[in-house]
Amino acid sequence: MSRPLRRPVFVVIRLVLFQPDIPQNAGAMMRLAACMGISLDLVEPCGFPLDDQRMKRAGMDYLAMLDLVRHTSWTEFRKSPGGRLVLLTTGGNTSHVDFAFRPDDRIVVGRESAGVPAEVHDAADARIRIPMLPGIRSINVAQAAAIAVSEALRQTGQFP
Repeated sequence: MSRPLRRPVFVVIRLVLFQPDIPQNAGAMMRLAACMGISLDLVEPCGFPLDDQRMKRAGMDYLAMLDLVRHTSWTEFRKSPGGRLVLLTTGGNTSHVDFAFRPDDRIVVGRESAGVPAEVHDAADARIRIPMLPGIRSINVAQAAAIAVSEALRQTGQFP
């Protein structure tokens, strides 16, 4: 006998997707948020229709459990309440493991093709990076989000 899935109680850490380009990556990050019990902010426009079948396939049935807030623009997102904006970027000056996360941080990831514009960099309260071998450009955005979210949840005691 299977038990019905229950919607988890969402913790305060949030994952913010800034104008994602690739539906499979967005779907994977939505699935990550649902599985970890964190809320997800999606800053539009996206590089794909939000109901794209590939994104649904990547998110599978987890999307029904997702606490998703859609924002029509960066300006609209900035009006929403929340903690610090922690930008995950290859140009960050602090490693994700050396950064002291707070329970209400909002971890921002950028577009796969272009990262984030200067206005998002300027708005960030912190810029963190995941250390990598020299000469390598970047980790896939969904994988990087999982690494940063995991460290934030570990530090703040918010793992489900």
